[in-house]
Amino acid sequence: MNMTPTESRTGFAQEVDAVTLARARRGDGTAHAAIYRIFSRPCYTLAMRVLGSSAAAEDIVQDVFLKMMDAIRSYRGDAPFGAWLKRMTVNAAIDQLRSQRHLDKDDPERLFANVSDEAGLLASDAHDVMALLQRLPPRARLILVLHEVEGYTHKELAELFGQTESYSKSILSRSLKRLQEWLTHHTAVEMQPWPSRS
Repeated sequence: MNMTPTESRTGFAQEVDAVTLARARRGDGTAHAAIYRIFSRPCYTLAMRVLGSSAAAEDIVQDVFLKMMDAIRSYRGDAPFGAWLKRMTVNAAIDQLRSQRHLDKDDPERLFANVSDEAGLLASDAHDVMALLQRLPPRARLILVLHEVEGYTHKELAELFGQTESYSKSILSRSLKRLQEWLTHHTAVEMQPWPSRS
């Protein structure tokens, strides 16, 4: 079976047909359900990567889709619907982190000051991307996920955080360096010879 380009798209790149969008704008519950079936998984995945908690990610999905049912009336189609919904998901995740006071520290030096070093890294963590991401400060994790996974530019990140582009570049660089240190340390520990018995 050959798939059309639209059918092969995944995540927030999936498309919603014009009829479903028009019905959703009029408040049609069936159309809302169709949109939920298409985008609930990408919404959950993004929230999970950023927040690291299944319960928090589920809350974000619920929050985003409740807001979407009202906000869809104002969706003008300037951007693809998935990109519009992704922006809503990112904003909801940022709001959640702000409410937990995880986004208060602006200085990249202070942001990483209390991050545990590689000594506390469990062997299982080194092979688990989510576990490694959770070791980063929430703001650093958010910037890393949005830039490296979701494709946000530093200009877009600067607008999201009300900072300069160099701010997100600095945090991203430190995050990637810290992840590399953890992985390098774990690899070095794995490769150490067994102690000899004497």
